[in-house]
Amino acid sequence: MSIFNETYTLNNGKQIPKLGLGTWFIDDDKAAEAVRAAVKLGYRNVDTAQAYGNEAGVGEGIRTCGVAREDLYVGSKVAAENKTYESAAQSIDETLEKMGLDYLDMMIIHSPQPWIEVNQSENRYYAENKEVWRALEDAVEAGKVRSIGVSNFNQKDLENILDGCRIKPAVNQVLCHISNTPEEIIAFCQKNDIVVEAYSPVAHGEMLKNEEVGAIAAKYGVTIPQLCIRYTVQLGCVSLPKTANPEHMESNAQLDFVISDEDMAILKGIKKIETYGDASGFPVYGGKL
Repeated sequence: MSIFNETYTLNNGKQIPKLGLGTWFIDDDKAAEAVRAAVKLGYRNVDTAQAYGNEAGVGEGIRTCGVAREDLYVGSKVAAENKTYESAAQSIDETLEKMGLDYLDMMIIHSPQPWIEVNQSENRYYAENKEVWRALEDAVEAGKVRSIGVSNFNQKDLENILDGCRIKPAVNQVLCHISNTPEEIIAFCQKNDIVVEAYSPVAHGEMLKNEEVGAIAAKYGVTIPQLCIRYTVQLGCVSLPKTANPEHMESNAQLDFVISDEDMAILKGIKKIETYGDASGFPVYGGKL
């Protein structure tokens, strides 16, 4: 069966495709064509964010791709700097307006901390994130959003939301790839019926340089990105490789192989990479803005 037909069931009973198109670093004027190309190939899950600056382009692609809206899964993220109920609620309305959509399938909090404080501050904004979460819950009840979740949340961040929420987080989107597998947060999420979404499954391209990973990919007769994406799917995650290249989109979806338990264990144990190249300055990769 094609990966395009495979889904996970969220804790609200809705289905989310196991493979999605990430759109970080795709310019707004190129995003529509990237989305159309992905949908033509079979992708049905598209992920964007207010911080990406391409919601308008992604929305145009969704509206003009030739596939019915109800057959597509579209998600965005409340900017990390929005830490009040009012700013979060307003931002959701602005996202819908920019994208030209009546509803989103998923809306998540992009980070528990504003980006300028990620990896730099002990403040986890517990009270503020509860207010943002309340805005997301109200958006669900208003029919603007179907499912809600979080991103880059650790266990304590999640416990803060779970304590007293009306609607449970459906997903937690985290950095997850070979050599950086956050097993504890994955286990916590799965125990609490929260689906993990893996962003940067190819480590922002850095896995392409790893000879050990390359050797295992060669063993299966697949590319390194295919091995990396399959790895995250076998962890039970939604995988969100990002690309605007239709050839890469097509190749990334060729996942009709299974990594053995032995090789999964080897891949989990690959030495953590020390740098993410040009991306190392971004806070999610350990850098500073």
